[in-house]
Amino acid sequence: MRLIIDQGNSTTKLYTATSSEIVDCVVSDNEDMLEYVRQRIANTPFEAAIYSSVRREYDKHLINVMSRKIPHIVCMGNTTHLPIGIEYRTPHTLGHDRIAAAVGAWTQQPGRPLLVVDAGTAITYDLVSAQGKFMGGNIAAGVSMRLRALHEHTGRLPLVATDGELPLLGYDTETAIRAGALQGAAYELEGYITACEAEYPELLVFLTGGDAERLATIIKRSIFVDKNLVPKGLNRILEYNVEV
Repeated sequence: MRLIIDQGNSTTKLYTATSSEIVDCVVSDNEDMLEYVRQRIANTPFEAAIYSSVRREYDKHLINVMSRKIPHIVCMGNTTHLPIGIEYRTPHTLGHDRIAAAVGAWTQQPGRPLLVVDAGTAITYDLVSAQGKFMGGNIAAGVSMRLRALHEHTGRLPLVATDGELPLLGYDTETAIRAGALQGAAYELEGYITACEAEYPELLVFLTGGDAERLATIIKRSIFVDKNLVPKGLNRILEYNVEV
């Protein structure tokens, strides 16, 4: 078994995986992460682990705890070997989640140009060439961020949830805001797909992240929706760096 740790700004996703699939996922507050990992590795014989953090400053105590039980540990960083090439001009600033999602998509569909979209707090649009090179991408505000910005930067607009009625055109303030944020993000994605298809006719599109399934219901395209794209990529990177 393998342990995959994906640490965000406030929470951490901890996955158990085999060589071919993600078995389970637990979401933990960062404050509780160490204790959860300690309990999990005490009861499960992991052969390898990968630790990725948006903070880029790894918890040395956590690494020490894992190293007592797990033979092979990889911490994502600038020197980590990757199964894809990176053409980004500043690779040291490239988020580990963007790299992992790209690797996860490429692992499933090698030899085709890929648009990898992660619809989370931010929406990232990243292109992987048919030759397996990360060519670059864009970062935009995510759906929840758009909703929050409309509330916080205006005088009277309410904070609207993403769940709820979603007409093409809103019929009251709540539906107008929700449709503006969600439909706007979907049309933005459609525009990126159209533009990238003009350059890469055999393009495949992968969509992941918390808002992926909601956006997929709006988009009139054939796309792959995969909520585990990032952990699948981290699992492949772990395998690429360690013989397991």
